[in-house]
Amino acid sequence: MAPEQLSGDMLAELAADPRWFPQAFDPASNRVLLVRKNERDYRAASFLDQRSLGPNNERMIVSWEDLEGAIPGESRADAHFIFHIGHVGSTLISRLLGEAETVLALREPLIIRAFAEISPVERASRMKVLQRLLARTFRPQQRSIVKATSFTSEIASELVPDGSRALFLYATARHYIEGILAGDTSRQELKILAPSRQQRLAGRCRELGPARSEAIQAAVAWACEMTSLEGQSARLPSASVMWLDFDRFLEDPARHLADIADFFDVPLGAQASTAICSGTLMQRYSKALEYEYSPGLRREVLADARRRHGPAIDEAIEWLAAGSRNCSLLAAAIGRAS
Repeated sequence: MAPEQLSGDMLAELAADPRWFPQAFDPASNRVLLVRKNERDYRAASFLDQRSLGPNNERMIVSWEDLEGAIPGESRADAHFIFHIGHVGSTLISRLLGEAETVLALREPLIIRAFAEISPVERASRMKVLQRLLARTFRPQQRSIVKATSFTSEIASELVPDGSRALFLYATARHYIEGILAGDTSRQELKILAPSRQQRLAGRCRELGPARSEAIQAAVAWACEMTSLEGQSARLPSASVMWLDFDRFLEDPARHLADIADFFDVPLGAQASTAICSGTLMQRYSKALEYEYSPGLRREVLADARRRHGPAIDEAIEWLAAGSRNCSLLAAAIGRAS
């Protein structure tokens, strides 16, 4: 399909606000799929990928050059970011922040995944435009907070604009492995992503032993994503990064949400934070709100995995400790999560 020519009205709409969202980018054809969304669409979407597309969403395909020309160079590029290791409450925290009137929460834009897979040179040539696209809001007082997909942490330091900030979410290795082994879906995902994670981790930690069990495979996943965050954190100004253990967040959600909001310069306050954390979001599965999933249920799920897989998890923790002796980034990750 040939790209559409942008009219003057369309150019103005693209520059003004995020009504037209860059849903997908195809580097081979240099084309972008734009999808029309309103604030309700953004609020509802757990993932800004194909799962967020409805039959009534208006769409059009444009060339990257036309899209670039529609976004003025002086446009704001001040989005904040949430990076994470997966299965550590990033969607929940994004939804909680999105309850604030001054936040436009964007969850896992597919276009960022495309950027993570292109060459560094090509990415650098397009990054300013992406940053401006993601920073658009419906009102001037809003601030965009983008929750990225876990593996896109590999380019976190490139994604975060100068002056913006990033929350890095994680869990201890033991809690992470317990959480992965607790569910069939997470175990299937673990198997699917194992080859790419092993390859990514090998680029940072070359002398790790083989993953002899499913628990060690989960340890590889934790090590891969945590060393990615550690490496990217070192490339960002220290004041622009906030690290948070999700299980510590759950011990006092209202206080920690207020701290996150303060870090992101979101005018929330303790009273509003308490009201938000007392609502239904804390009792639902944030990727699919029709399901219940409370902090108490998470503790029960982890405890059950501990009972069923205890020896295998202990072996995986020992595997991580052994590997950390020859990998400084893994040692730093283990020390941070201790």
